[in-house]
Amino acid sequence: MQDTRHAVLDAIADGPVPGPAIADRLDVSRAAVWKHIEALREAGFAVESAADGYELVSTPEFGGEAVEFGLDAPFEVEYHDTIPSTNDRARELAAEGREDVVVLADEQTGGRGRLDREWAAPSGGIWLSILLRPTVPPADAPAFTLAAAVATTRAAREAGVEAAIKWPNDVLVTHGNTDRKLTGILTEMEGEADRVSWVVVGIGINANVDAADLVEGATSLREETGDVNRRVFTQRVLEEFHELRSDPDAVVPAWRDLADTLGRRVRVDTPGGEVVGEAVDIEFPGTLVIETDDGTVRVSAGDCEHLRPV
Repeated sequence: MQDTRHAVLDAIADGPVPGPAIADRLDVSRAAVWKHIEALREAGFAVESAADGYELVSTPEFGGEAVEFGLDAPFEVEYHDTIPSTNDRARELAAEGREDVVVLADEQTGGRGRLDREWAAPSGGIWLSILLRPTVPPADAPAFTLAAAVATTRAAREAGVEAAIKWPNDVLVTHGNTDRKLTGILTEMEGEADRVSWVVVGIGINANVDAADLVEGATSLREETGDVNRRVFTQRVLEEFHELRSDPDAVVPAWRDLADTLGRRVRVDTPGGEVVGEAVDIEFPGTLVIETDDGTVRVSAGDCEHLRPV
């Protein structure tokens, strides 16, 4: 049914098109066409009907069908006005055997960041989780976090925001000596020793929200450049992410090009202790290479802080 609705939407986008012509083209009844038109209207699509047929006049600013319309990536979008956690919902879908599903929400009430840190997710943001079933070993899973950071940063730059990436998974905007967080990414997975069962990449984008409604030190697209079309922005993130997941060799070079961490003095808290030095490179699938006073150290996981030059 969803495929038929998409086909109806595609048909009337170039309208006006008579209902009987749509029915013949799609091999469905005229009543079915009318039901799909009404469902599209309920989803926020403005569809005019006149003697010469149906015509799409405008699309909704946000929502599942809105994002799917014209999306150049093979994702199904499940939309919620409000939800405790898109990652939690994506894990439920994983347990049902689903894949290539995006859980998208206008608001999250129980959002969280890395290390269970507080993450405000008010209405007006773009809160999404991408459920994948990649045929990769668990050790390669961090590359999906890098891909999400690249995809979001590219979309932000297209929107006019000079965003950059802080290792491993924050998208920042720098004002003077101050880094302000625009996007957080939380990747979760389940698998066995030699293969991944599923990966959920959660991306929280502070879009059309006031900085006052976010945690301290955060910024938003609204604050940096004004409100954006969330439908288009979400599509660009998903399209860039899909392109990168389809070409793993391109992920690290793309990340390097957009990184704010490389070339900076950093402090990384790792399970094995603190590492301080200059971040000089990143290696697949996301290992940070740091030159310290005691030699080169490679860090695969940790909490990174950008330090001011000595």
